[in-house]
Amino acid sequence: MTDRAVDSPPRDPILRVVPRPADINANGHIFGGWVLSQMDIAGGIVAGRAAQGAVATVAIETMEFIAPILLRDIISIYAHIERRGRTSLAIRLEVVATRDRGENEVKVTEGVFTFVALDANHRPRPLPPT
Repeated sequence: MTDRAVDSPPRDPILRVVPRPADINANGHIFGGWVLSQMDIAGGIVAGRAAQGAVATVAIETMEFIAPILLRDIISIYAHIERRGRTSLAIRLEVVATRDRGENEVKVTEGVFTFVALDANHRPRPLPPT
């Protein structure tokens, strides 16, 4: 993979979701694993579009939990391609919680997920040209 930026962040979220009561932990916050799965879904959407086909998550390079997600938050996940390699893409994901009936937005987590493009045999394949 190279270190050059491929594109800039989009204005619209890739995914918007509301956590359910079953997603809450004993502290009254949303489980970190739930957040990771939502980020993986959003990153997979972006990577699948760029790869023009199936992709698989192969790494989470960085992950930072900044603030807790609360039960009535609306979660928006923003994503953009940070790096592009021969078979893989690094997707930067940012999660923003909208709370207090839309009064406040709080960045709650961010991370870089790496996806690899897959062929019909589930093996890495080259990405299509940009």
